[in-house]
Amino acid sequence: MATQTIASALNQALHQEMAADERVIIMGEDVGRDGGVFRITDKLIDVYGEERVIDTPLAEAGILGTAIGLAMAGMRPVVEMQFDGFVYPAFDQLISHAARMRNRSRGMLSCPLVLRFPYGGGVRALEHHSEAMEALYMHIPGIKVVTPATPYDAKGLLISAIRDPDPVVFMEPKRLYRSLKEDVPEESYTVELGKARVMVEGKDVTVVSWGSMIPTALKVQGALAAEGVSVEVIDLRSITPLDREAVTQSVTKTGRCVILQEGPRTGGVAAEISALINENCLFSLQAPVERVTGFDIIMPLLKGEDLYIPEERRLTAGIRKVLG
Repeated sequence: MATQTIASALNQALHQEMAADERVIIMGEDVGRDGGVFRITDKLIDVYGEERVIDTPLAEAGILGTAIGLAMAGMRPVVEMQFDGFVYPAFDQLISHAARMRNRSRGMLSCPLVLRFPYGGGVRALEHHSEAMEALYMHIPGIKVVTPATPYDAKGLLISAIRDPDPVVFMEPKRLYRSLKEDVPEESYTVELGKARVMVEGKDVTVVSWGSMIPTALKVQGALAAEGVSVEVIDLRSITPLDREAVTQSVTKTGRCVILQEGPRTGGVAAEISALINENCLFSLQAPVERVTGFDIIMPLLKGEDLYIPEERRLTAGIRKVLG
């Protein structure tokens, strides 16, 4: 075991998968000599060379399009986009080709690539650098959408994503890159895609969240536990496939649910989970499902982020509302 951050755990996962499988390559803007904006690919070029750690032009559609061709030819490309908001120029490649290749070829071809990028606010970044748009990717049939919240999960989920036979969008909460530390096995291991984690068991109310918002959920859980309120916290880990069973089992037990989401409210992942609960747990509910989310506006710049991102006060108020 070694104490690691999410950033170092991701770097180790890439290193181990590149060592184990020569088909794994890394592509992206500044991923080589500079080691990526957040240094996730740091020093990999020194070990694996420029043919496997490839600094690309600033052309997102070209980067992903090239990776799709390589994946169809048998490679395992791991593509890094510098920020969530930079993926949009490559949407045509993602939606029209990567996500459809298995269906288009009737199973003759697959597209085993990973599209990695940092997402979310809280670091005072510029426009297009702080999006939390996982709902967009959730709505694309043919891809998996994964977002880790801890160093252990970050490593295991990324290894699973690289080994997966289909395209995986891997969203990394940037403000957690170096703010969390925990013991992570040094050997290679996997965490199953599509399997949620019950981080804390409880009996009064379920809080469902993922990625960047998990630390907030855990802080509120701890504070309310001191008051005698038992909060169950579920980390989805994967947005697609969604672990419907874990959510419905928990809400059936507690009878109450609050969904915590950084992204905009309307049409978000929280809305889908709320619908899932209403369809499967209606007769177990003791209160309407509550959503605590970002707002239907563009992420504000600089200190405005603090007013946008759901924080402990808003989550606590949501929990008290369903308990009342």
